[in-house]
Amino acid sequence: MEALRPVRRTLLRDRAYEAIRDAIVAGEIEPGAVVRDAELAERLGLSRAPVREAFSRLVDDGLLESKPQSYTRVTPVVAADVRDAAAVVGALHELVTRIAVPLLRGMDVDVMRAANDRFAAAVRAGDVDAALRADDELHDVLVHVSGNRAAAATVARYTPLIRRLERQRFGEGGNCRSAGLHERLIEACAEGDVDDAVRVTAEIWRGLEGLADAG
Repeated sequence: MEALRPVRRTLLRDRAYEAIRDAIVAGEIEPGAVVRDAELAERLGLSRAPVREAFSRLVDDGLLESKPQSYTRVTPVVAADVRDAAAVVGALHELVTRIAVPLLRGMDVDVMRAANDRFAAAVRAGDVDAALRADDELHDVLVHVSGNRAAAATVARYTPLIRRLERQRFGEGGNCRSAGLHERLIEACAEGDVDDAVRVTAEIWRGLEGLADAG
């Protein structure tokens, strides 16, 4: 029985945070919807405390807004906020790409290729969720290999703001980012061409800033 230990409070908080964040990004909890800690705690099978802690983090992330003693609700999708987030996240992706490319191993490039194959297949199938997951998996290789924890934390914090707008645009008939841009990035990484990899990364993220401007 020694191997069976209580689940740490921090893990419950993180579980609540991730579940609510993902539901907001997926549109399962819509912009403007009022959220209640008791209701979500029951749905998640948790106590109210970790859900309240998750609410606080989500307010900091810009996904929830709260008025004390009145309401907590999902924020609207604001193009200017998405543009700002994309600019920050894009700059950090350029940074980690510059650091990571000289450190990449063949197996890392293989993981990126496999993720792009899944991305392209998901785009063809119109599966936005799968496309965005594959996109994250591809770029996360560079974030992980760079070893820059501050960049990783900031990217993880602000990417959900961007994903909400991407999902909305795709639902309106827009397109996912080109697998061709990913292919160019992967080839630059495979060749160890840092400058070209950074240029392609910048092009990818400028496209996301443009997605916000299109709104």
